[in-house]
Amino acid sequence: MIEGLFLAVALAMDAFAVALTQGARFRPRVLPGIGIAAAFGVAQGVMPLIGWALGAMALVFVAELDHWIAFALLGILGIQMIRGSEDDEAAPKLRGLALLAAAIATSIDALAAGITLPTLDLSPLLAAALIAVVTFALSAVGVLSGRIAGDGYGRWAERAGGVILIALGTKILAEHSGFL
Repeated sequence: MIEGLFLAVALAMDAFAVALTQGARFRPRVLPGIGIAAAFGVAQGVMPLIGWALGAMALVFVAELDHWIAFALLGILGIQMIRGSEDDEAAPKLRGLALLAAAIATSIDALAAGITLPTLDLSPLLAAALIAVVTFALSAVGVLSGRIAGDGYGRWAERAGGVILIALGTKILAEHSGFL
């Protein structure tokens, strides 16, 4: 369960960073803020299930290598999140199709991480629900915090998520290789 929580927090960091930026730049009221959080939460909850389904079909072919695949995927995602935190482009106001596009874009890593769900000792449905709830909660906190603090913290949130994903991939590799 702890691994699932770490995965959920790590995957939620990019949505949190976007929500923080939205709160800081556009100061949305309560309902639009909840809408942003809900869009990110739903997308982050659905995408791992899609990834898990794809991964489950391929698992019989890669069972001997699943820990290496999880390590590589989570490591690459983590590095991309750390690199992406350096992007200085101004965020557009998210509503309608722009919000949908942002929710999907920030959950692509959840799709890839869903492939690694069989390596965790956690039901895929429970993992997806945990990811959705954590993403919703952190995104809501992000919008509110952004309204209060400004958008300077979004980069650090995304970097932290990247480090957590790399650490989780390393832990999976170490456990399945007999080091832990």
